[in-house]
Amino acid sequence: MDTNLNVGNAPKTSLFQFRINPEIKSRLEAIYAKNGLTLTDAINIFLQQSINADGLPFLVSPENKAFMRRKAAKILMAELQNGIDSGEAHGWISEEEADRILGVSAE
Repeated sequence: MDTNLNVGNAPKTSLFQFRINPEIKSRLEAIYAKNGLTLTDAINIFLQQSINADGLPFLVSPENKAFMRRKAAKILMAELQNGIDSGEAHGWISEEEADRILGVSAE
């Protein structure tokens, strides 16, 4: 199998059709048009990236935007708690001392 296929340059001799909801199609066309692409261009990019990755070109996950926000907030809160715990265990430092340690000059 040739993994060096180039979707953009390959001869287009086979037809591929699929059904899509008209509202979804219109929304996708508007999204891709903002980037100077047609829906066909976007599908060809997806196909090329699938060939390049030898699979799906992105992680398939059940995690949606709300889940990812909650996950990020949980990570952030854990890091903030680590900072608080460290300050309490090892003593707090002033903002000026932190700037000095980090090499930040006062403006």
